[in-house]
Amino acid sequence: MVVRIVSGKSIRGLLNYNERKVDAGQAELLMASRFGSELDDLGFNEKLNRFEHLTDLNSRVKTNALHIMLNFAPEENPADELLQQVAATYMERIGFGEQPYLVYRHHDAAHSHLHIVTTNIQPDGKRIAVHNLGRTLSEQTRKELEVELGLVKADGRQLKNILGIKAAEPEIAQYGRTPTKRAIANVVTAVTQSYRFTSLAELNAALQQFNVLADRGPEDSAMYERQGLVYSLLDKQGQRIGIPIKASALPYQPTLKNLEKLYAPNKQKREPKKAQLQKTIDQVFGKYHQLSKATFIKDLAKRQVSVVFRQNEQGFTYGVTFVDHRNKTVFNGSDLGKEYSAKASLEKLATYDHPKQPGQQHSFQPNDKQMPEALEPSTGQTESLTGQLIKDLLGRGAQDFMPIIPQQKRKKKKRKTL
Repeated sequence: MVVRIVSGKSIRGLLNYNERKVDAGQAELLMASRFGSELDDLGFNEKLNRFEHLTDLNSRVKTNALHIMLNFAPEENPADELLQQVAATYMERIGFGEQPYLVYRHHDAAHSHLHIVTTNIQPDGKRIAVHNLGRTLSEQTRKELEVELGLVKADGRQLKNILGIKAAEPEIAQYGRTPTKRAIANVVTAVTQSYRFTSLAELNAALQQFNVLADRGPEDSAMYERQGLVYSLLDKQGQRIGIPIKASALPYQPTLKNLEKLYAPNKQKREPKKAQLQKTIDQVFGKYHQLSKATFIKDLAKRQVSVVFRQNEQGFTYGVTFVDHRNKTVFNGSDLGKEYSAKASLEKLATYDHPKQPGQQHSFQPNDKQMPEALEPSTGQTESLTGQLIKDLLGRGAQDFMPIIPQQKRKKKKRKTL
């Protein structure tokens, strides 16, 4: 079992998040402790008022909300009764047994997991200290429950790393379909937890596939200087739309500082998938004598690989990033090898496609301008091919194409003798 504890300043926000999951059919309320009512009789206001009755007792405490997530191994599928037992025992042993709390079972990931919402303000107005709670009482309780209830042991490491727990597949965000913050949170959480990236640019290459962008602001801005980060939704044209959301306001706080902690581990974790991505790219190039940029992107997309060519404001392409959705890895072209860099990739691309005939084994020729004898250009290709051949002819030295006319010997006229 893996436990994650996040403290916050808005019990309403935590409650809203879980209730929206319930409304979307992605979660269910499993348990309500110390609410004095049956689950079916508890509406949103009843739940919120119960918590706010306590938080109002000590308005000086700003961080008064607690969000606890209990994650189980993918091969485990605990019954609701067992999950209720786990939640109740866990909360009792970490010192929150007398506090009101709600337990939600979420179904938005590939493994069973619980979300528990509570407050650390007690009926007497005093605050329960939560500093280092995860390292002390929570860690001890986790290990005890694993033994007592026969749960898969995490051994102090993230289960998602050693047991294959996967985040839910991110869905493409669409402005207006769901609240902006919720749409961004769903994508950012799924991508940062499951994709292996080693820079903000690589993260953005993955996020953009789901219409989300992480932005530090202009380099001369205060936000950039303070290492700030916001996330925005993108429209169909790739332009920002809606209100940006601060990284610190999202679940798991995907701030620049926290993202940078992932870079080094991700670099190691993605390395075993490097050769497979190289092979996939080579296979696409290997199908053609020449291919266009559009076809290159389209064919890789069929193999679940997205290609992002990075350009500056002047339209100059300075980089390329490959997002492998099968293996959840992100690579800059140059990290795959010199031959996969933006410069090398663009040199291989042409303005039209020359697919190979079945059974042909010719190697790919970058910008090959010779038309194979077996190639029968389609009607749409004829004009471009003709123009290319004319360009070839004009670009070579005239002496290469001067027809050789054999000189004829002049017949000597016979002189008449007088």
